[in-house]
Amino acid sequence: MSKPSPEVYEAGRGMDAHNSVMREIRARNDRTYDPREPTRVWLDEDNTPDGVRESLTIILNTGGCRWARAGGCTMCGYVAESVDGGTVPHDALMTQIEACLDHEREHAEKPAPLIKIYTSGSFLDEREVPAATRREIADTFADRERIVVESLPDFVARERLTDFTDMGLETDVAIGLETATDRVRHDCVNKYFDFEEFVAASGVAGDVGAGIKAYLLLKPAFLTEREAITDMKSSIRRCAEHAHTVSMNPCNVQRHTMVEELYFDSGYRPPWLWSVAETLEDTTEAPAIVVSDPVGHGSDRGPHNCGECNDRVQKAIKDFDLRQDPTVFEQVACECEYTWEEVLRRETSYNQPLAR
Repeated sequence: MSKPSPEVYEAGRGMDAHNSVMREIRARNDRTYDPREPTRVWLDEDNTPDGVRESLTIILNTGGCRWARAGGCTMCGYVAESVDGGTVPHDALMTQIEACLDHEREHAEKPAPLIKIYTSGSFLDEREVPAATRREIADTFADRERIVVESLPDFVARERLTDFTDMGLETDVAIGLETATDRVRHDCVNKYFDFEEFVAASGVAGDVGAGIKAYLLLKPAFLTEREAITDMKSSIRRCAEHAHTVSMNPCNVQRHTMVEELYFDSGYRPPWLWSVAETLEDTTEAPAIVVSDPVGHGSDRGPHNCGECNDRVQKAIKDFDLRQDPTVFEQVACECEYTWEEVLRRETSYNQPLAR
């Protein structure tokens, strides 16, 4: 069977210029990966509608997000970690699942009640994870309490969710919405769908008793620090009407992305951790669980402050995630907060980043 080219898949979606540049950047990647090994697996704690739960997070190594292969999002380099060729067979994917279960048996006293499965694309896209694999994964984790699977809105369909809900599993779909503002999603992130498509996917999930976990991106390319904070606060409040959990992801500089190109040309700085704290504190009243997990915090390529206070602020953010108590931020302070405030006042689209 013939496969559609990236140009065919992107037709009428995203920005042609962005897609063209992104394909050229991604083509520089020459690494290969074993289709029998998961990309990552770890144990953690997560705040859920049923309270804080031990979690097993699985990043499956698939053929990668089809949108990323067409060009894709300006900040996302995860497709560079995917198996080349566009697909991974059923047996190899289940070998990855078994490897993750081995990790859990080795490092946990008992099975985690919460399972989170990501593919750096769409778990519900049957080009990435075949229907037979999806059903076997549902059967494998049928004895757990809750499962989270990742997907773009396109692939959220009743029959793909009932594989899990019919098992009695509390099921959530994690959707990378990035922002509730269509112009920012289209022009800064180069993600093709509209907010209303996210709302529609939420309705499909709700009809079968599944929930939505919205993922938002703090400070995509081309926004100032203040613009990013303002957009994020608005997005959290709008998303909370359609998702029980909103996860704010501060942008980090990933390899083989447009954001990395801007970063090396002094045209991008990851968000300040103070911006994360400010946003979480300001949106406490939103009718959803609002959390954040700043990946790569404290590094130049990740969300960071001055270097002296990074770990303290990150600890406060993690504490807030679990307790939803904004007073945790009253317990952290640093002189660099004054620099951050000046950035908010003075930085414009024509002189960003004002501080590194």
